[in-house]
Amino acid sequence: MNLHHVLAAALVALCLMSNASAQTSSASGSCDLAAASGVTEQQLSSGGRQRAYRLFVPPSYEGRTAMPLVLDLHGSGGTSAGQAGRSRFEALAAREGFFVATLQADENRRWNVPVTDGRADDVLYVSDVIDHVSTRACTDLSRVYATGFSGGARMSSLLGCRLGDRIAAIAPMAGLRWPGPCEGRAVPVLTFHGLADRQNTYNGGAVERGAEWLESVPDALAGWAAHNGCETQALFEEEPGPLSTLRYEGCVDGAEVRLVRIDGLGHVWAREEIDATAVMWEFFEEYALRQ
Repeated sequence: MNLHHVLAAALVALCLMSNASAQTSSASGSCDLAAASGVTEQQLSSGGRQRAYRLFVPPSYEGRTAMPLVLDLHGSGGTSAGQAGRSRFEALAAREGFFVATLQADENRRWNVPVTDGRADDVLYVSDVIDHVSTRACTDLSRVYATGFSGGARMSSLLGCRLGDRIAAIAPMAGLRWPGPCEGRAVPVLTFHGLADRQNTYNGGAVERGAEWLESVPDALAGWAAHNGCETQALFEEEPGPLSTLRYEGCVDGAEVRLVRIDGLGHVWAREEIDATAVMWEFFEEYALRQ
């Protein structure tokens, strides 16, 4: 073999090693995307509309290790900044090391749920936000989660149904719905609801609001339990104090369905009776999409 052939063979071997190294890096969830820590206002086009969202990058992000993403949705009439202050997910993300995208509804600051033709496609918007974040920061796409308050809780319920292949688990606050029929995988669900909530009443039946708030919260939970293939009978656990739990066992792939009821809690984000934000994150950490 002459020198020219030796050099050519060495070059081919080097290229193969480089490709193998790149594939290993990609498989391990690493990348190379620099992003400054803190809050930035992001803009994107979705469904022919100009949309925005608030992105939080934790101080521990160094641009190479993939981090989980929590999608946080405000209530009807709210804003992304207001929801960030309400849930305080950004403070938790700074300690635990994950991204938070706090989304912004378009028309009248209300999410399109139940879905109405002619309004913004908010399911597409959320999917586009996931893609947008992943091009700006190294995102673990197997660990994307959704939460929200009130109207944002109804929207996060819809996301679990329509984007179950992209969102690993949902945790609606004061607004769980069963927007079925839903196709696809079993989606883990954790929800919180106050028994003194006069806006989104625990027993549903708000006929004047149309399809928005007819079913009760236990009925919505049962819908998710059926979708997840859980046992038909819910277990009720009541502890001393304001908290009680309704949960289903035997779900497919361990996709838990659980409701935390809170005596005396109105239409607010639970914080004093239980640190709902921290409990949500503990729940999210248990689940990831299969790759």
